[in-house]
Amino acid sequence: MSMLSKIARLFTIKTRFEAALITYAIALGAVMRGQAYAHQFPGLLGNLLFLACLGVVFLAGAKLFDAVRPAPPAISRGPWRTPARHRGHRRRHHRRRRASDRTPRLAPPIRARRP
Repeated sequence: MSMLSKIARLFTIKTRFEAALITYAIALGAVMRGQAYAHQFPGLLGNLLFLACLGVVFLAGAKLFDAVRPAPPAISRGPWRTPARHRGHRRRHHRRRRASDRTPRLAPPIRARRP
């Protein structure tokens, strides 16, 4: 391995813990930047810029966590091939309605006769 590739391996995010630490560092910087915006632009504009800084943290953190998702195992439960799942692989079982499940029908209202 060359020296450059060894140094490059130091800056590779390998685990979810490292991604969480980096997201935490981004969040600290974003809150500090947001406080500066809130101080520099008092009122609604400062609050909107503060929220924009926090929104960046959510986007960057999600991207980092998606990037370090573990790969699926090559063999899950043995040397055989797992069956492919199809869209309609499960039948829907409908329970037959019994007479006791139905709501009782009410008798029609009794109308008073006119004299």
